[in-house]
Amino acid sequence: MSARRDFSRLLRPRSIAVIGGGFFGSNVVRQSLKMGFAGDIWPVHPVKKAVEGVPAFASVADLPGAPDAAFVGVNRHLTVDMVGALAARGAGGAVCFASGFLEAGTEDADGARLQEALIAAAGAMPIVGPNCYGLINYADGALLWPDQHGGARLAEGGRGAAIVTQSSNIAINMTMQQRGLPLAYVMTAGNQAQTGLSEIGLGLIEDERVSCLGLHVEGFDSVAGFERLAARARELGKPIVAMKVGRSAAARAATVSHTASLAGSDAAAEAFFARIGIARVHSIPAFLETLKLLHAVGPLSGPRLSSMSCSGGEASIMADAAEGRPVGFPPLAEPHRKRVKQTLGPLVAVANPLDYHTFIWNDREAMTATFSAMIAGGFDLNMLVLDFPRRDRCADEDWGPTVDAFATALAANAASGAIVASLPENLPEDYCASLLARGIAPLCGIAEALDAAEAAAAIGEAWKRPLPPPVAQAAPARLCPPGPFGGMADEAAAKSLLAEAGLAIPAGRVVASAEEASFAATGIGFPVALKALGIAHKSERGAVRLGLTDGAAVHDAATALLALSDRLYVERMVDGGIAELIVGVTRDPLFGPVMTVGSGGVLVELLRDTETLLLPPTGAEIETALRGLELFPLLDGYRGRPRADLKAAIDIIAGVADFAGTHAATLDELDINPLIVCAEGQGAWIADALIVFTLPSPEREG
Repeated sequence: MSARRDFSRLLRPRSIAVIGGGFFGSNVVRQSLKMGFAGDIWPVHPVKKAVEGVPAFASVADLPGAPDAAFVGVNRHLTVDMVGALAARGAGGAVCFASGFLEAGTEDADGARLQEALIAAAGAMPIVGPNCYGLINYADGALLWPDQHGGARLAEGGRGAAIVTQSSNIAINMTMQQRGLPLAYVMTAGNQAQTGLSEIGLGLIEDERVSCLGLHVEGFDSVAGFERLAARARELGKPIVAMKVGRSAAARAATVSHTASLAGSDAAAEAFFARIGIARVHSIPAFLETLKLLHAVGPLSGPRLSSMSCSGGEASIMADAAEGRPVGFPPLAEPHRKRVKQTLGPLVAVANPLDYHTFIWNDREAMTATFSAMIAGGFDLNMLVLDFPRRDRCADEDWGPTVDAFATALAANAASGAIVASLPENLPEDYCASLLARGIAPLCGIAEALDAAEAAAAIGEAWKRPLPPPVAQAAPARLCPPGPFGGMADEAAAKSLLAEAGLAIPAGRVVASAEEASFAATGIGFPVALKALGIAHKSERGAVRLGLTDGAAVHDAATALLALSDRLYVERMVDGGIAELIVGVTRDPLFGPVMTVGSGGVLVELLRDTETLLLPPTGAEIETALRGLELFPLLDGYRGRPRADLKAAIDIIAGVADFAGTHAATLDELDINPLIVCAEGQGAWIADALIVFTLPSPEREG
């Protein structure tokens, strides 16, 4: 692993060089002056004597010292030269604004060559971009940013979220938010030529003024880099939320054209984030609200929420919004319900979400009693639904006692809380700031508030688990000798390999005639299955016969199947199956071997009931994946049926993962369907298997 670059000078500079005196260079100077940057600003221009009233220097060599940070706002060809000059001068780092590098694609032959030249010119000096706007440091007022933005200088001693995005326009939009999210940094990564999101994130979270980190991810720079970032964030207690695009084919194509980054499959990315404890959301509003919640209260210790409002309609909306989520509003235990009931009138039905009615509105003492009684239930997050009136037409004095009562109740119970407005415009920015000052998260939008709670709870749950092992790397593997089907090992060969790995395979034999089939079946024991080898999807081709109970039936079936293949496989039938699973492994270009576990059998493609795991998975991760399937009630003894041997299923799935990890260098595909899971104590058995290996190249054969 290469040594980490030192970003401290670039991120927290005391001197800034601005190369290029055009529109963008002038804007960088203007924005740093406007934000009150206390350090030196050194414009560089071969002709101009000053930029925005600041004296300019003719070249990098003429600067009075090595700048901590530089904004390079010239064309792509000159960018390479300027980065080389800065590196030679000992600069702390540079933002490369120009586009037209690797993200330009194959139509521009210069793009890839220039990107290589840029990296070589930088050497050990950190560079951000190219094709990016750069850096806003709101804590120090240092901007390497060529445009306007909507953020404000962070107060002395204050903390805020850091945001890193690959899109400069999205970064600008996020700075314009009026949701009250305090920002310490906003940074863009461009096409990550040298420095990726994970490395930037590592530099940012080391700043004590950063409370949490948000990543807008189009493509990953490094799987190992993200693992290091997540581990360090956990050490520092600074949670991370990601908004990863690429769920659609169009988004994945746009990612490549925009950033020249590798997105990886969406299912694998989802599994990766869950594995390393980075929460994922899918919209900009949810992203910002999650950052606010993480900034205010941090990760949640669990999924139990409470909700209070003075409206039955709001209570119903809250309950509906939580439907199907891993977080929600558990019913109140009877002693707790009675305690809350004692603070309210006889006409109030006490539940969670709670409609406390308007009987106690504007009565601070009464509201404090009710809120305290409700919050005493030990919830992981307590929500008060409260939309504020517009001040240009209405008065808001009566809302103060409600906020005060909620804050008092939270403090009395040492509890975490959020005020949730159903509409963002009903929670103005200055209200948000006053709530944050009291340790209360101001959340805009009911769905977004629950997105944020779900994300914070996921991080809290992940942080309770031990750090996961690194995602599996490719290892030397034994190649299966290619046969008539290329690199595909037929069922018999595949099962032989899996049996050698210690996995449970029903007894079976390869035969070449009807007589051999009958003899083999008698030795194995009836009932048996008979299959034609060399056919990938046997059911669709009529290449399998099940439940054969005597030699004559086997002889007749074999006679028919020999028309499809000259090799047959006789196998003992698995009795007592409770459920059928599919276990598959495919090669992801970014994450390596990726495992899919789901509902198996002939309806697998119709049901699409699957979970994704990265290798190597822990037993707990496999069990969580199985419990997440729609099929799981069958494994758990649905409606009085026998429970399945869950432990055996977990063990065999872990064994398949070990096999795939061992053969990671050459395994293209592994498909077990079905894995038949029997009743408790009776095991789980691989009833069909397909393995496809990469064929050896001529060089390897020699």
